[in-house]
Amino acid sequence: QAEQILRSRLHFQGTTMGFSTERNDYLWWLMAHADVNANRVLLSFLDHDKWKEDVPRMVRGTLGRQQRGAWSTTVANAWGVLAIEKFSKNFERDPVTGSTQASLAGHTKAHQWKDDEPGASLQFGWPKQKESIEVAHYGEGRPWMTLQSLAAIALKEPFSSGFKMARSVSAVERRDDNRWSRGDVMRVRLDLESQADMTWVVVRDPVPAGASLLGSGLARDSQILASSENKAGWVWPAFEERTFDSFRAYYRFVPKGKWTLEYTLRLNNPGEFQLPETRVEAMYAPEMFAESPNERVVVGP
Repeated sequence: QAEQILRSRLHFQGTTMGFSTERNDYLWWLMAHADVNANRVLLSFLDHDKWKEDVPRMVRGTLGRQQRGAWSTTVANAWGVLAIEKFSKNFERDPVTGSTQASLAGHTKAHQWKDDEPGASLQFGWPKQKESIEVAHYGEGRPWMTLQSLAAIALKEPFSSGFKMARSVSAVERRDDNRWSRGDVMRVRLDLESQADMTWVVVRDPVPAGASLLGSGLARDSQILASSENKAGWVWPAFEERTFDSFRAYYRFVPKGKWTLEYTLRLNNPGEFQLPETRVEAMYAPEMFAESPNERVVVGP
């Protein structure tokens, strides 16, 4: 029963690991924290056959919870050292030697292991039809493998994987209610949601060519027009970057839940602009992201 309760609270997504009760588990006065729980779970179930398939994800997940090479508390680091040492004794007793080969659609690539070799990446092109990839190791030790697929696919509708995002645009100053004109000021609103606690999250939203992002304090930059921007949620950016092609916001920590981001820009150039997608991503867990396509922006003279 305890294992069932624990499984229901564990939250795996990509290479990250969290708990559905993580926010309530933060009891700093008792030196209790989700990092402590993650390491204790790993240490407790390393020898259980039912959890054998989950152990690699748990190790990757608990190591991903570190910040600046350490967990958040001394207790968490103590449990973490014990858990990783026990994991190494059980699964990484022998050094990796020899070669590892991978085959896909008649193409074979190999990696030769040497002293203190950290590993390597083997890349294959997409096959023309459905194929199976085969990986084999010839030598001592048992290396770990991560399989990832990458494809350049046109984004036609919003995509969510760990994050959710909705983008909307409103007018701050507009000459014509039916169209955008040169000199108009628009407000961009991003409603974001994280499905788990994340560290170092970046939000990137493209802007039309020649537009000026307000709020930087530079000359000809109106602080009044940008003063009504609304930001909601328990999230504060560590840094905001206003460049000629996009607006970027960097967050040191994003808790599970929703937050809102707004910024203001002035349209300076007439024309028809095709914008790339808007994206939010966890910088150190890139499989956790969300993307949304943008419509054309037409600016009249």
